[in-house]
Amino acid sequence: MIIWINGAFGSGKSTLADGLHQALPGSVVVDPEDIGDLLRRTLNGHPGRLRDYQDHPAWRRLTTAYIGEIATHTGGHVIVPMTVLNPAYATEAFTPLLLSPGLVHLVLHVDPDGLEARIDAREEYPGDESRSEAVRAYRRRRAADYAAAAAAWMHADDHVIDTSTLTVDAVLQAALTHLLPSRLLTADGVRT
Repeated sequence: MIIWINGAFGSGKSTLADGLHQALPGSVVVDPEDIGDLLRRTLNGHPGRLRDYQDHPAWRRLTTAYIGEIATHTGGHVIVPMTVLNPAYATEAFTPLLLSPGLVHLVLHVDPDGLEARIDAREEYPGDESRSEAVRAYRRRRAADYAAAAAAWMHADDHVIDTSTLTVDAVLQAALTHLLPSRLLTADGVRT
């Protein structure tokens, strides 16, 4: 199963991905941002370089191919923590993944005040306040984009976990309950 974790920037996608990775033996975490970084480096200085790597059709095709190949190779759960707000981009990336082994799209939601507090509390680069603040500023700018996507399409068709008042462990349990409803769940992971 491919587990795509979507949501606002700063909503806890990476934290949930780490928790799922620990709870699901044989799982792997694939970060499509790595493909974005590859495109940035490759197209650095090229007139065809776009500001947002998700605007590159190549990013969407490479991401889908990479995730599919990893899923085939490992035969286990592939966890993908990545915000995709554009519905056309989501459709382009998700559609091929709906085939074997299947795709589950989880959306992490947090209320606007809670999101702002989380963003303000994060230190992405310990010891480098300037870089950390640049990440926080980007996440603040994109919060309205997430809210628009949530209202327009994200919350309509997919499983939403409202993390506004949940602990990290409770978010993990909510995700596991949705992903593996027929199994007994423990604080340490999954028991059958």
